[in-house]
Amino acid sequence: MPAPPQGLFTPPLMSVILLILPDFLLIALGWLLLHRLGFDRTFFDGAEKLVYFVLFPALLFHSITRTPLSLGNTTVLMAATIGVMLGGIVLAWLGRLIVRPDPAAHASVAQCGFRFNTYLALSLAGGLPWPGAQTTMAVLVGFAVPISNIGAVHALASRHGGNALREIARNPYILATLAALACNFLRVPIPHVLDVALGRLGACALAIGLLCVGATLSLRGGRAHAPLMAWMVAAKLVLLPPVALILAWALGLSAGERLVLVLFSALPTASSAHVLAARMGGDGRLVAVTMSIGTLLSAVTLPLWLDAVT
Repeated sequence: MPAPPQGLFTPPLMSVILLILPDFLLIALGWLLLHRLGFDRTFFDGAEKLVYFVLFPALLFHSITRTPLSLGNTTVLMAATIGVMLGGIVLAWLGRLIVRPDPAAHASVAQCGFRFNTYLALSLAGGLPWPGAQTTMAVLVGFAVPISNIGAVHALASRHGGNALREIARNPYILATLAALACNFLRVPIPHVLDVALGRLGACALAIGLLCVGATLSLRGGRAHAPLMAWMVAAKLVLLPPVALILAWALGLSAGERLVLVLFSALPTASSAHVLAARMGGDGRLVAVTMSIGTLLSAVTLPLWLDAVT
């Protein structure tokens, strides 16, 4: 990967807002398609499955393989990713001591304190003022997916049963990342036709994925657990980015890498979090509400964090 510049162009706050606005317009369109324009849930279930198993793995593979990576630089990024994810997990579990919620509710919603929206991650990184931003974000996402799955599945499995290792071993994001890193480090040439095809699949992933995020937004239910939801949203959007800044300083990350790491830490929770909770016997509705509130509030917090870092 080419060395990031030591300094980056510093855009005004309005420019940062305009950077994230297209993605949130797509999220809003997804909500309108489901709730006002006659598209049914079955359509979005199929679209989300397509993104999860085909389009987004293609995007990860294409993003990681298109720029040569160095082992040393990748190791530092891995350390930064592990630090951010562990920080999020610690903050999520601190909520159990501070808010003292119902243990079953906490097991379901704890993932909202450290899981991240991969569609927003790659889309926003592509608009940052550094050519290597999307590749760096793809590497962070690839390293973070198994950690986030371990944390989320372990919390739910401890109360509702489940096999964390099985969930992780068959995750298409992890498989795509491992394959891409292997091709990158071994300098395996990617045929031009395949590279173009993967690039086009990846381009579809972001738009369709963000539409699916909008379709999952829901603010119904969860009032009985308001303190727990507030803690998880605050932990993810407010408390975790400073942890990323400290890690970036401690690891000596460049300006570009620091910007990507803080963006990664400030992302709202994955839109699929409620699916995992429901599938493993947790409170899917509570997770959906927490995720929705975090996604909406991130439209305010993301520009502020990006403006502060740049």
